[in-house]
Amino acid sequence: MLERWTRGVIRFRLFVILAWLVLILLGLLAGSKLNEHLTTSLSVPGTESAKADQILSHKFKENIEGTFTVIVKFKNATKTELETLKSKVAAAASTIPTAKVSQQRALGGILFTNVSTSFTLLQSAAYTDRFRQALTDEGLSNALVTGPSAINRDVTPVLASDLKRGQAIAILLALLLLILVLGICWAVLVPFLFAGATISLVLGLVFLIAQKFLMVLYIPNIVELIGLGLAIDYSLLIVHRFRREILDERSTNVDDAILKTMETAGRTVILSGLVVSIGLATLFLVPIPFVRSLGAAGLLVPVISVIATLTLQPAMLSYLGRGGITPRGFKGLLARRDLMSGFFARASHFVIRRPKSVLIFALSALAIAAGSVLWLQVTPSALTAIPGNLESSRAISMITDRVGPGIITPSQLIIDLGRPGLATTPAISKARMDLAQNILKDREVFIVASGQKPPYVDSTGQYLRIFVVGRHIFGAQVSQQLVEDLRNKYIGKSEFPIGTKFYLGGVPPQGKDLLKSILASFPPIIFLALLLAYLILVRAFRSIILPLKAIVMDLISIAVAYGSMVVAFRFKVGSAIFGTYQLDQIEAWVLIFLFAVLFGLSMDYEVFIVSRMREAKDRGATNAEAITEGLAHTGGVVTAAAIILISALTGLVIGHIPGLQQLGIGLACGVFIDATVIRGLLLPSAMILLGRWNWWLPAWVAKLAKTKASPLEERGEAVVLEL
Repeated sequence: MLERWTRGVIRFRLFVILAWLVLILLGLLAGSKLNEHLTTSLSVPGTESAKADQILSHKFKENIEGTFTVIVKFKNATKTELETLKSKVAAAASTIPTAKVSQQRALGGILFTNVSTSFTLLQSAAYTDRFRQALTDEGLSNALVTGPSAINRDVTPVLASDLKRGQAIAILLALLLLILVLGICWAVLVPFLFAGATISLVLGLVFLIAQKFLMVLYIPNIVELIGLGLAIDYSLLIVHRFRREILDERSTNVDDAILKTMETAGRTVILSGLVVSIGLATLFLVPIPFVRSLGAAGLLVPVISVIATLTLQPAMLSYLGRGGITPRGFKGLLARRDLMSGFFARASHFVIRRPKSVLIFALSALAIAAGSVLWLQVTPSALTAIPGNLESSRAISMITDRVGPGIITPSQLIIDLGRPGLATTPAISKARMDLAQNILKDREVFIVASGQKPPYVDSTGQYLRIFVVGRHIFGAQVSQQLVEDLRNKYIGKSEFPIGTKFYLGGVPPQGKDLLKSILASFPPIIFLALLLAYLILVRAFRSIILPLKAIVMDLISIAVAYGSMVVAFRFKVGSAIFGTYQLDQIEAWVLIFLFAVLFGLSMDYEVFIVSRMREAKDRGATNAEAITEGLAHTGGVVTAAAIILISALTGLVIGHIPGLQQLGIGLACGVFIDATVIRGLLLPSAMILLGRWNWWLPAWVAKLAKTKASPLEERGEAVVLEL
């Protein structure tokens, strides 16, 4: 079927190229408007914090994500002067439709004002510049504006700038590496054309999805940089195999070489893309729009890459022909004809002679590399870790230095009394005051604000609101414990009438619910990803042992990646070189997204190498011969692909957004370890020690998988092991 499809693509190659050009243009047009529809919302539908947000929106006409925080510094101001400052801030806020002052306090020489709106994050962010100008017009040129809306407005151009710089570095490094491995020939351009087509179409599809569903602000950076590396990897594998077919195998017909390439390397890319897609598709199990949007965008990359592999790649190879694949002058590191005497063949011979020693060394090194994962701590978001030159960041620094980080993200306790008009009754007022005083006794609480008038009571008198300001940043463990205590300790001791309902909202409870939801979803995601990948690899490798080994090695790669983030951010190793933040905690979404992506990427390299070993085994090679041939023929291209992918990931690392830095560091370290220690040492040593068990597929499993059985061979392998 694949052969027939490829023949059709070659026959209609002009139509295929033209169709892709149209899709690329449409994708670029849509992608240019994508940022207007992206957000950073961390809401978790169905949770208590989400219900509190709904009440705030419907009853108090406020949206937590649509708020601004204004910081005005003053010295020795009189009461009258303070009132004047307050009125000027309120006047500036009135320039924003639906805006109203919800909190206003003078603390430590700073006038702190919260301005609430009914707008969504994207809607309110569009008013940031107008609000700042209005403050200046009121004579408050020293006023600083922060909050979710202002942060979103300030960070968007930073992400765009980071993306451009990351793209330039990634493309330059990738070009140099492709020339290094393929030599000077037109073939080095094919992976870039392939990647460009894939990324533009993915961004266009993300634009369409963003019209109906929440999509995250980080998506362009993730899609373009990870997508660049992944697409180049896929294309490089096919270009390399095509060159081997047309030059080394001395194929006289270009079409025949393309057919052989697609039957081998093309099929491998399809399998790899399927495995990567499985890992990313499991993110839909997380009931958080933020994470699901990352999963949807990430899933499109391998899916579109596979579609491009089946259509655009053979069409380009057909036009490229023998002349385009032949190097001029410098032939490249992968041009060696006798691969069985090259570096990777010699390395495999070394492992074959000392498999047990190599296995012990590799496992020991990996255990050390992954050991720092024991110090891993998780946060919902690193809100305060944004570039210090932004106005929103300077405002956060000023208020946290003088007052404390908790003032920016208060919790809001919403009390539903059941019917209108009860909020100002004596019994309710007493219960409210008693609850506020009890909460204030908590050592983690800095401020408790409540009252009988707006903004503490809604217009119907049915809903009360109490602001609780903690002393630490909302992602800290003590802040998360305060949320737990508010829900399970203080509310339970309150004296409100039976039937009163309580909802705790705001950023700290939202973060707590997000962590709880992610941690609850993680085990099913891991189980489902491993199960589906195992079933697919059983059929692909025709073995029940090799997929198990692949899964174990994948998990080791992921553990090392998690450990590398702890080393880089908590222990500050390499921060002076890469400019990374010092953070005690890793953002929760990074952990789950990194698992999904790295799981697929690690399986990529496993599939590339073991598929070639399977080919050799099917031709009658022994276990040791198959291992040597697989590494000799794919070790170089896998290493090159890994280096190119790591180069693309540097675009995330050198950026200014902590979550993307963490993702870039984790993926880069995971890919590096996977392509070197794991695939170069652990994989062959384990397969040598397993011997003929590598290729065992019982008849009943083969029947279920609809493939050929691989019973254990009666003869032993002709291998001398130095144990």
